[in-house]
Amino acid sequence: MKTFSLKTLITLSWLAIVLLATAVQAQPALESYVQEGLKSNQVLQQKSISLQQAQQSLQIARTYFLPSVTLLGDYTSGEGGRSIAIPIGDLLNPVYTSLNQMTNSDAFPHVENVKQNFFPRNFYDARVRTSMPIINTDLYLNRTIQSQQVMMKEFEVELYKRELVLNIKEAYYNYLSAVAAVGIYESGLGLVNKNVAINESLLRNGKSLPANYLRSKSEAERVKSELNSAQNKVANAKKYFNFLLNKDLDSPINATVDDLQEAAIADTTASTVQQREELQMIQTARAINQSSLRMNRLSRVPKVNAFIDLGSQASNWQVNHDSRYYLVGVNLSLPLFQGFRNNMNIRQSKLEIQKTEFNLQNTTRQLQLSVSIARNNLHTTIQNYAASQEQLKSAQSYFNLIDKGYQQGVNTLIEFLDARNQLTASQLQQSLRLFEMLTAQARLERETASYTL
Repeated sequence: MKTFSLKTLITLSWLAIVLLATAVQAQPALESYVQEGLKSNQVLQQKSISLQQAQQSLQIARTYFLPSVTLLGDYTSGEGGRSIAIPIGDLLNPVYTSLNQMTNSDAFPHVENVKQNFFPRNFYDARVRTSMPIINTDLYLNRTIQSQQVMMKEFEVELYKRELVLNIKEAYYNYLSAVAAVGIYESGLGLVNKNVAINESLLRNGKSLPANYLRSKSEAERVKSELNSAQNKVANAKKYFNFLLNKDLDSPINATVDDLQEAAIADTTASTVQQREELQMIQTARAINQSSLRMNRLSRVPKVNAFIDLGSQASNWQVNHDSRYYLVGVNLSLPLFQGFRNNMNIRQSKLEIQKTEFNLQNTTRQLQLSVSIARNNLHTTIQNYAASQEQLKSAQSYFNLIDKGYQQGVNTLIEFLDARNQLTASQLQQSLRLFEMLTAQARLERETASYTL
C-alpha cells in the first residue's frame, strides 16, 4: 500500500475540509436524483418482486405447522369378481325345522345360503379429515431455510441498490464533466473567433500576412469540431443518466457545473468491508448449507402425524345414526434403509460448507484489496486536482501575458495559439481531475458500503 508523509496527510485533510465547505449546494441535487433512481429503477423493482416472492415462500413454510382440513369422498359400486359362499341356510335350516316341529308352527322359516361378492354395491364414504404434524424436523428446518432465503434476497436488493447509487453518481459526474468541456470549448472558440476577426482586420489593412489569417481560421474549425464532439458526449451522457432513473431519455437534468463546485470527501479511513452485502450473502449461504446438513442428519428422527376423520358411510346413499362415524389415528414414518443416500447427502452438505468457507475468505481478501486500491486512488486524485488548479492558474497568467503581447505585436500568432491551447488543455484537465476525484470518492463509498440506503 502506498504510504503518505505527515505533511501530505495534513495537506489532504485541509483540502478535504475546503471541499466539504464548498459542497453544500451540490449534494442535495445529486441526492435527490439518487433517491429518485432507487424508487423508479426497473431492475431494482424486479429484484424487489423476487424479495416479495421469497417472503411469500416463508409464509407458506409457516402454514405447514397449522392443522389442515380436507373434505374427502369415495363412491364405489361393482359386481362379479371374487366372492365368498356363506352356508347360512345349511347351518340354520335344520335347527329351524326342529324348532317348528317342537312349537308345531312355522315361526322359523327356512333361509337361503348367501354368496357375497368382494365389491361393494352402491357404497359411499364421505368424511372430513383434520391432520396435523406432531413431530417433523423437516418442517422446522425448512422454515429456517426459507427465512434465510429471505435474508439472501434482501442482501441482493441492497447490493443492487449500492451499485445503482454508484452508477447514478458516475453518470451524473460524467454528464457534468461533458457540460464543463462544452463550456471550455465554447470559451476557447470565442477566443479563436476573436483572433480570426483581428487577423482578418489586419489583413484588410495590409498589416498581416494571409498565412496568419488562414492559420487562425483553421484553428477555429478545429475547435468547432472538438465542440461538436463534446456536445455529442453531453447528449449521450444525458440519455444514460435518464435511463438509470427510468425517465424519458431526453429529460432535462437540473444541474450545472456552477452548482457543483466540488464534492465532500467522505471520511472512510476506518471503514471495513464487513458490512458489504457480498460477504453477508456468502455467510447466509453458509447458514443455509448448515441447515441442510442438519436436516440430513435428522432424517432418522421419526415423523409423527395425527389425524381425525368425521364422516358417514353406507350403501344406497343412506344417512342415519348407524352411517355416521369418527376415526382417530396416528401415523409414524421412520426410514430404515435408503441405499446410503442420506450419508451421501451429509457428505455433500459438508463439502458445500467447506466450499463456502473458502469463498468467504477469498471474497473478503478481494474486497479488502478493492478498498485499499479505491482509497489510494482517491488520495491520488485529490493530489492531482490540487496540481491541476495550480496548473490552470499558471496557464491563465501565461495566456494573459501572451494575449496582451500579441495585441501589441510583441508575440507571434504561433505563441498566441500555443498559449490558448495550453489554457484550454489546463481548463479541461482541471475539470477532468475534479470529476475524477468525485468518481473516486463515489467508488470508495461503494467499496466500503458507507452510503446509507
